[in-house]
Amino acid sequence: MENDSAAAAGHRQLSAHVRAHLPQLRDAEARVAQVVLDQGAELVHLSVSDVAALAGTAPSSVVRACQRLGFRGYQELKIAAARQAPRPEPSAESDPAARALDHTVRAARQVIDGLAETVSVAHLRSAAQTLHAASRVLVVGAGLSGPVALDAAYRLRALGCAVDAPADPITPAVGRAAAVDGACLAISHTGATRSTVDAAREARRTGSTVVALTSYAHSPLSGTSTCTLVAGSQDLVLGLEAVASRLAHLAVVDALMLTLLALRGPQAERALAMSQDATANHAY
Repeated sequence: MENDSAAAAGHRQLSAHVRAHLPQLRDAEARVAQVVLDQGAELVHLSVSDVAALAGTAPSSVVRACQRLGFRGYQELKIAAARQAPRPEPSAESDPAARALDHTVRAARQVIDGLAETVSVAHLRSAAQTLHAASRVLVVGAGLSGPVALDAAYRLRALGCAVDAPADPITPAVGRAAAVDGACLAISHTGATRSTVDAAREARRTGSTVVALTSYAHSPLSGTSTCTLVAGSQDLVLGLEAVASRLAHLAVVDALMLTLLALRGPQAERALAMSQDATANHAY
């Protein structure tokens, strides 16, 4: 009952804020605001591209509308909407550490169990074939997706692929890896991280094939890619969505690498053995 009351109060607060700004909005921006009002807490399930489609406008107009409403962008507006969503049933654990572990395990289990429904086997096979055929692979990811990108780059090198994984995607490495026979693996939970999307767009512009790993089927990143792997949590609940999505993305990277290993055959087996030997030399 308390959770429902808090959610209702949050809904009224956000709705009042949006309605107060409606007279200042242009046609497309006003339609975006109306989608926000209509969706309420359900906004957490929608990407910026989903909102754009519902409003009959472009994703850039959604971002502008959010800014006109006083938010830095769509993500900040979505976080405000998430705060009005009912919270899941609290853990029965009284100890904070035990409660945190319980929440984290539940979120992880939920997102891993959902992988089979969201990850297309055909897209997984196509992504592996793209990486196998590429002369060089550019791997990009920022923020909390950065460690997943580093893991993917490490695994690709271990299988004998030529890889660039720049810490800053806006570097000459983008140009080196982006080529007609190259590939770009772009990783972003939201599919809307500007540096990642821009790097993927540049790679696509210069002739590379783009593989996207994201939690949203419809996003600026998926709109840029030639093959999209959808995995992860779209809900902003308890701040665990980033943790859960990283686990889901790492699991998909594992599946992608195993598929690639089968495609590359003895060549990858030899590279993997060399990598394992090198790793063993650094262990006591």
